[in-house]
Amino acid sequence: MNELQFADEVLDQLQERNPRFHPRSYVFVLRALHSVIQSLDKPRHITGRELTEGVRELAIGSYGPLARTVLEHWGIHETEDVGRVVFAMVEQGILVKEDEDRPEDFENLFDFEEAFDSDYPWSARP
Repeated sequence: MNELQFADEVLDQLQERNPRFHPRSYVFVLRALHSVIQSLDKPRHITGRELTEGVRELAIGSYGPLARTVLEHWGIHETEDVGRVVFAMVEQGILVKEDEDRPEDFENLFDFEEAFDSDYPWSARP
């Protein structure tokens, strides 16, 4: 089995266990995690807030004004969903967590409508 087949198999297992999330949601959260880690002076544990902000920044940078629409298409409608994706990957053995890490770390960190629409950084509002 090559790496691509392995990745597809893992994504299939994740979606089977968590059908509300598109396989791309997992890949995207991993990309955001990588981006956050790359922005640090030295690697360390990333908090739920840091990762969720990283997801927001990567989504805006990648999809512009469609960021919220893309995330919602993948099943990510609120910051808690980022946590659900993360903990699904923890259960699958893709990510590891520290003892103090909890799904609640992702609760109500920001409102999607506000973060992606109202506060969009390149707004054309007068």
